[in-house]
Amino acid sequence: MDTVRFGVLGCAGIARRRMLPAMAADPGITVTALASRRPATADSWAAEYGCAPEYDYPALLDRGDVDAVYVPLPAALHARWTEAALRAGKHVLCEKPLTTDAGRTGELLALARVRGLVLAENVMFVHHPQHETVRRLVADGAIGEPRSLHAAFEVPPLPEDDIRHRPDLGGGALFDVGVYPVRAALHLLGGPLTVVTAELTHSPVHGVDMGGGAVLAGPGGVTAELSFGLDRPYRSQYVLHGSTGRLTVDRAFTPPAGHRPRILLADGSGERVLDLAAHDQVAAALAAFTAAVRTGRGPDPVVLDEAVLLRDIRLTSSRRPM
Repeated sequence: MDTVRFGVLGCAGIARRRMLPAMAADPGITVTALASRRPATADSWAAEYGCAPEYDYPALLDRGDVDAVYVPLPAALHARWTEAALRAGKHVLCEKPLTTDAGRTGELLALARVRGLVLAENVMFVHHPQHETVRRLVADGAIGEPRSLHAAFEVPPLPEDDIRHRPDLGGGALFDVGVYPVRAALHLLGGPLTVVTAELTHSPVHGVDMGGGAVLAGPGGVTAELSFGLDRPYRSQYVLHGSTGRLTVDRAFTPPAGHRPRILLADGSGERVLDLAAHDQVAAALAAFTAAVRTGRGPDPVVLDEAVLLRDIRLTSSRRPM
């Protein structure tokens, strides 16, 4: 398959800002159809990207000229439409989290395997080479034995009508920004990881969690302290501590394509900065997905590990006395 033909299931902001421009720039991708339940939106976006408009989601899934579906819908709708796409014989790239229920995540991964389809969660930062540089430094002993990770993704308050304030659409900080430090812990520490303690702060106005934190434990006593929030000053960082040093990465999770990463390495000889080349993680995430489609690579099991940790953070927090 030389070209992967995409259908876009919904006109979310992330599709407009990041994914559709990246798809249009990739010579191995053709956007053939775009669906919205708002006909005017479908028409205008489809005209901009030279593809066909569809006015409901099943119509897009029925198209024979769509190989893969990108799902940028609200989190609570991911499971339903990802399953529908898989049953229609389409590969699926779904925004994070893949679902809001670990059991459903496991079912969808199993369905994709049975049907020989690619199912990927669009966690883009793991495709940025700065994190592979960190893993290589750790493997080479640059900070000794890993001891702990401190990871945070926090953003300023959102507009009152933002969908992330709606519990019926799977809103809340954990599913929106908490995914990033959880996935960073899995990416950098491996597993298995378990939840030691967790706390979520809830908004009585919106009915969703606005922030929180968790402590995870892994093999050999390694720990991860995670922080996330939708109502805090911007922070996108992790610090990986080892027995002889530490590695710090700022702008860790959503760096723009032109950003030149800088990794701070501190050890017994002092501190030094490693300057890296800029990299477009959106384009890299798409390239990884289309490569999986072409090679038939199965779903990444880390998606289920992440879903279990998100579930356990919620459960652990709900058991804590308020």
